[in-house]
Amino acid sequence: MPRSFVSIDELTNDEIEAVFQLADRFLDEMATSGKPFRIQGRCELAQEHILATIFHEPSTRTRLSFETAMLRMGGNIISCADARSSSSSKGETIADAVRVLENYADVIVIRHPFEGAARVASEYTDVPVINAGDGSHEHPTQTLCDLYTLRVARGDQQGKRGAEVLKDLNVVLRGDLQHGRTVHSLAYALARFGARILPDPAPGCGFPDHVRRRLARDYNCYPLNKKEIDELSDAAFPADVLYLTPEEPHQLALMPDVVDVWLRLSKKQQKAVRGIKSVDAFYATRLQLERLEPGEDVADYPAIDSEFLKQRRYRNSRVLHPLPRVDELSYDIDRDKRSIYFEQAAYGVPVRMALVAALLELEPSVLQNASPASSYAQYSHANGVRCSNKRCVTRQESEQRYLVSKYWIVDERDLTLRCAYCDYEQEVLVVSRASTHKYTTDVAHWRDIDSKDLVLFADEHDAVEAGYQAKKRQTRSARSAK
Repeated sequence: MPRSFVSIDELTNDEIEAVFQLADRFLDEMATSGKPFRIQGRCELAQEHILATIFHEPSTRTRLSFETAMLRMGGNIISCADARSSSSSKGETIADAVRVLENYADVIVIRHPFEGAARVASEYTDVPVINAGDGSHEHPTQTLCDLYTLRVARGDQQGKRGAEVLKDLNVVLRGDLQHGRTVHSLAYALARFGARILPDPAPGCGFPDHVRRRLARDYNCYPLNKKEIDELSDAAFPADVLYLTPEEPHQLALMPDVVDVWLRLSKKQQKAVRGIKSVDAFYATRLQLERLEPGEDVADYPAIDSEFLKQRRYRNSRVLHPLPRVDELSYDIDRDKRSIYFEQAAYGVPVRMALVAALLELEPSVLQNASPASSYAQYSHANGVRCSNKRCVTRQESEQRYLVSKYWIVDERDLTLRCAYCDYEQEVLVVSRASTHKYTTDVAHWRDIDSKDLVLFADEHDAVEAGYQAKKRQTRSARSAK
């Protein structure tokens, strides 16, 4: 199977740096005079290949930068920029669409409102699939552009090039952290590279539970509450919570006590936290109006202007934004040397050139043979527990014709599942056997059941609705007789 890029986790840190080095090369060879962030001209690297962009949600930068990237490499493009002009408007499934498209193109870039849609696409085609945004889930190629922009900006300051410059960055993530897919992917990547994350959400728009849990489970990235660590540190960081990843080996509960986290930090990290006085990067996002529930509103959405940036802690901050902006980013800072969001958008071309070239193996030394393997066991059954996320692709009527829910068992003791498509987590309260249609609420018994016979339910009500019956408890005398 070809390599796809559905989640930021599908590239290792070394592979991300290799993609960035290839982007460096494209910029060195094809940069516009006076604008080192802008690619011009064409090469012949992809002249025998076609890229398809299929966008079921509006896009300007992502779609056009992918198409520009392919054209700059001498390749060709086919595009469906409006879902209303595609067969999805007639009820065609994602699986059918990509199985047709793979006959027309060598790589598929997809944006879709269903969370997990890109994962489905990658499972039903034999060409590489690139996730250009799936609902509120992830936007991993935007994260590559964000990281690359930070890498260049920090590298210019330090006279270095390489992903190691991302380590120990103090990055504020501001705005809609609940619905913004760009900040979800970016938070995961920053945690992996050892940056410090300072969330500054709009009211009611903090990280959703599944993001916080994934930061903790997968990256050992934990929050330190400022009010609780005042006695431990004299830091004056500009947020109520600081997320960071301890360097030393540790075994922590999912949401450990703040003192436990502090003690697990290396002496160097503790000193760095105590010394936080300034912000290296400020990542602003717009309110995702299209993802708000009916009747949901956000008052006092935070804005950034020249007056805001006069604060001492932002003196050397770089201001990024995935764009488009509305009112959260003032036009009066466009000419501020700290504002690099237009360069950030321009870097989308060389970064996406490098990614496409890597996935098509036009530059075979960039990626390894296979995506990084998950450390979790997988569970799947046609019946049983359903993902609790209403926006998950597995919950959509059109896709339920063929999709079977899949989960990662992220906590074997408490039997917590993570949807393999949208990353939502949920605990399982009922364990049953398909062969007997009997269930028990003692979830520890799941280990005793063959994986093909194992059926999990969220609760007893769901088990009964599916036609399962409670397993009778044996009396003490019956057990003694055995």
